[in-house]
Amino acid sequence: MSEKVKTADIPEVSSFKLSLPKSTQEFFLKVAGLTLFAFRFIKELFRTPYEFRESLKQFYEIGYKSFSLIGITGFIIGLTLTLQSIPTLEKFGASSLVPSMVALAVILEIGPVITALIFAGKIGSGIGAELGSMKVTEQIDAMEVSGTNPFKYLVVTRIFATTLMLPLLVILSDAIALLGGFIAINLTNQTSLKLFLMNSFASIDMKDVIPATIKTFLFGFSIGVVGCYEGYNANRGTESVGIAANTAVVISSLLVILIDMVMVQLTSIIF
Repeated sequence: MSEKVKTADIPEVSSFKLSLPKSTQEFFLKVAGLTLFAFRFIKELFRTPYEFRESLKQFYEIGYKSFSLIGITGFIIGLTLTLQSIPTLEKFGASSLVPSMVALAVILEIGPVITALIFAGKIGSGIGAELGSMKVTEQIDAMEVSGTNPFKYLVVTRIFATTLMLPLLVILSDAIALLGGFIAINLTNQTSLKLFLMNSFASIDMKDVIPATIKTFLFGFSIGVVGCYEGYNANRGTESVGIAANTAVVISSLLVILIDMVMVQLTSIIF
């Protein structure tokens, strides 16, 4: 005889939960909280004592351990973009402009934005989950009781590391992307690396590089602030750890897109 399956026996699948604002009031409260959190970081950054050892550890954890993922992503971007551009420009007889076009696209826009989004997914979620678990297990409260400043030790070092490490990762990603473009061009037309680099940087000026570099610092700062804010202010309960990690990725990714849009508009006005 067949037995009926009771709905109560079927385990519930946990949904993808976020701590996003559900009203205008919650939106402004979230913005105010992130703003005050960022100002507190700036104030604590210049206050002694300085956590040099923990900062170096975060440089290693956030920067060095992210290089392999960022490098692979940059190589694929450069290779794919070049392979897609060659047949298109050949139709207009402008195949010689492929290195310059790839370099402009990678250095000015694609490299910083894609690298920042990958960085937000890996580092933003990691910081949110790590600080969230420390909040839930009351490790942050224990640090306050023992006389240690948890904000200085946990938050300042991580935001400082994300702000400085992301620009370096973007530079390395751009270099690897250009290497991927060079390999892609040599699959169809043989050219030397020196000629490829000369053609790549022929149309790039410092007025193009400076804004692209400045926004990478803003990307890293926003990712660190959001990740630390969501983890540091996580609610009690193990479920809040996953919510903090998911929310950190979503908000930081949106901020990367918004900052990029604003910087593009400012660059077009100033330069």
